Amino acid sequence: MRDLDAIIKAYDVRGIYPDQVNEDLARDVGAAFAVVVGAYQSEARAIVVGHDMRPSGPDLVAAFSDGVTGQGVDVVNIGLCSTDGLYYASGSLGLPGAMFTASHNPAQYNGIKLCRAGAAPVGQDTGLAEIKAMVARGVADAPVPVGTVSFRDLLADYAVFLRSLVDLDGIRPLKIVVDAGNGMAGLTAPAVLGPLGLDVTELYYELDGTFPNHEANPIEAANLVDLQERVLAVGADLGLAFDGDADRCFAVDEHGRLVSPSTLTALIAVRELERDPGATVIHNLITSSAVPEIIAEHGGTPVRTRVGHSFIKARMAETGAVFGGEHSGHFYFRDFWRADSGMLAALHLLSAVGHAPAGTPASALLADFERYAASGEINSEVTDAAKATERVRQAFADEATEVSELDGLTMAGDGWWFNVRPSNTEPLLRLNVENRDEASMAALRDRALAVIRSS
Repeated sequence: MRDLDAIIKAYDVRGIYPDQVNEDLARDVGAAFAVVVGAYQSEARAIVVGHDMRPSGPDLVAAFSDGVTGQGVDVVNIGLCSTDGLYYASGSLGLPGAMFTASHNPAQYNGIKLCRAGAAPVGQDTGLAEIKAMVARGVADAPVPVGTVSFRDLLADYAVFLRSLVDLDGIRPLKIVVDAGNGMAGLTAPAVLGPLGLDVTELYYELDGTFPNHEANPIEAANLVDLQERVLAVGADLGLAFDGDADRCFAVDEHGRLVSPSTLTALIAVRELERDPGATVIHNLITSSAVPEIIAEHGGTPVRTRVGHSFIKARMAETGAVFGGEHSGHFYFRDFWRADSGMLAALHLLSAVGHAPAGTPASALLADFERYAASGEINSEVTDAAKATERVRQAFADEATEVSELDGLTMAGDGWWFNVRPSNTEPLLRLNVENRDEASMAALRDRALAVIRSS
């Protein structure tokens, strides 16, 4: 019997292929999704489906499509695409969508990201729990005519649309390195960046879901080494790295130094506020304190939210926010159906550097958005996350002037803060620390880790 708790998670369906995620599961999820979106929409006339470069993708899509059409709903198959390419299809066609990907996970994984029409998120509270319950019960084909499957190629339309959202006229001919990690940026980067007249050095553009060069997970420092070395070797202005489904973007400057996603959040926020003065900008609680400070300084309204795309998108919808950013490298845009797009974030960075006064390096441009020292996310294996969190609370109770439980435990004082959050899927406690300078950050980090890891 399938352990659906291990497969259908808070935001998506994900597991090892074929032991956990296989054609039988895909068919059942397809049938359940067709029923659920019919409840949210008066006419779920079709569902748009795409997949990344993992070898199991086409077979899983075919099985999912069987489940959908068995409910009398049509399928629009857009084939190989990035996750933001699927969101574009969902938004532009006004259809619910299903993206077959395991994002940055290793090669043996696959999964399904679901959305309603207009790229609206599907999570536990917005349909995923219902889908899980239906899959557990079993979903019989509906007594209606079987739906049809059609095929569309939307890559060129997607590329044109992304470029229309960013001022790219007159940017100087930048030299950049792009590491696609054998993921979907190998397909999307040429389509989006090709017309811009850039000098692009391509790394690992071959679509290969076995990831022969390195994992397509740029949040891990080891997976950025090749990009950093190539940026220095060719004297590039910038380096860009994407995860497997290309919905996240990381950058390095001309020195090969990682650009913090918080720095990119602040940069893009300022650019979006120039277009929409006074707008709201969403940031999650582990972004740098510099982010809300800079948003406010530029006339915007910063709103803090929990970690996770469903929370960001929900708050964007509630507040009408123009932009949202997460420290994990996800960037969300109101004009992109409030969905995240790594490639759109990359275009904003390219525009900012390309329009800077001649000779201004990326590092100098980005320095204005960097104010504090951060630890990055550090995981600790714990037997009891709640007890470890309580130890931390007690250890810093006399020093903290602010305590929040919006997501895990956040404690803050004069110029410093840290957050500890349990993993949803593993026996891990995640720590993020920020302080005024590197030395004080390291001292606070080490103190917090000692408390977390004490028995």
